[in-house]
Amino acid sequence: MNRKLTIFIAVLLLSINAFSQQQNTSTDVNATQTKSLNGIGNNELRINLLMSIIGLPELTYERYIADNMGVGLSVALSLDKMENMSTRSIILPYYRLYFGSKKASGFFIEGNMAVVRQKELDYNYYYDNGVTYQSELHTRLTTNFGFGGAIGVKLLARNGFVGEVYLGGGRLFGESIAEAYPRIGVSLGKRF
Repeated sequence: MNRKLTIFIAVLLLSINAFSQQQNTSTDVNATQTKSLNGIGNNELRINLLMSIIGLPELTYERYIADNMGVGLSVALSLDKMENMSTRSIILPYYRLYFGSKKASGFFIEGNMAVVRQKELDYNYYYDNGVTYQSELHTRLTTNFGFGGAIGVKLLARNGFVGEVYLGGGRLFGESIAEAYPRIGVSLGKRF
């Protein structure tokens, strides 16, 4: 598990570094028109450190459609092969409304949808002459949809690095193992 997580973080850091390189060509006129006054772009890539510690690393891409609005996609995938880990993956598109003075920063509220894939473990038990025996283990995978929300704060540095903290949750619909999903995070990333 540690080796997979180390490789995942290394690839993420290399991709952030690759996106942060600037090119000076004459065709960049359109790109500079879409940038804010301080030269930071409209795209952002982040990793959720809190979910990584829990064992469900989350990578997020966000695109700013206005100075105070953004849409994004978070993808969390379990790297652990633990028997008791029920959530295997979460795909979560979201919309955010920002209330800060800088572009897409400060306090925000978020509305989201989720596609959650979970694993349920079932044991079959039977009794014989007063003794309990455990038979086969059955695994059932379920995919459920849900809606939720979150609130949080995003801090933006002059060089484009961002940090954010948020808290929320959502409700899953259908035949699911859990009735809710968490939306928590302490994320670091880069705007480009």
